[in-house]
Amino acid sequence: MQAKIKTELGTIGIENEVIARIAGLAAMECYGVVGMAAKSIRDGLAYLLRRESLSKGVIIHASENGELTIGLHIIVDYGTNLAAIADTLQNNVRYVVEEAIGMCVREVNIFIESVRIEAEV
Repeated sequence: MQAKIKTELGTIGIENEVIARIAGLAAMECYGVVGMAAKSIRDGLAYLLRRESLSKGVIIHASENGELTIGLHIIVDYGTNLAAIADTLQNNVRYVVEEAIGMCVREVNIFIESVRIEAEV
């Protein structure tokens, strides 16, 4: 279902894929976020998505009254404060999406799917 903005001149339709890409790019700007995650249905593991596939880790729901609910499935760096990352993500994604498309973002839900641990050499 695409998001719709009604104006006096007509209706503007924005595909969820476009909103998901904007939200995914905004999420990648936040400190501590390694990338977006996609879950394998077969084995339940989370996989890091490439930059071209960011929107697969984002779920968009547009309500009838024009409000958006955004779900972000992310992978974070080990040793970072998860609550701080989630708070920053919610604020940044809400701001960027509202500024880019002019629709109200009601909720930004964060799902931390995995933690990346870098082995020191």
